Amino acid sequence: MNKKMITLAMALALVGGTATVSFALDCKGVAKAVDGATVTVLCNNGKETTAENKGSSKIEVGDKVVVKGTKVKKDVEGC
Repeated sequence: MNKKMITLAMALALVGGTATVSFALDCKGVAKAVDGATVTVLCNNGKETTAENKGSSKIEVGDKVVVKGTKVKKDVEGC
């Protein structure tokens, strides 16, 4: 019985951990400010967030971007 409870608890922890990652901040918007690798984004829903540009694409103010978690990349339309 104790082994089953531990297995159940670990399974719930795994599901809870992956659900948290999948509901991370995601938004589309416009780059409002760029300071080195830090980009401030004005999302389409009106909220403002900051994210890091760790990609090879150069993001400039006014570019359409997508924020996934804490990372930002250029928005590719038409794919």
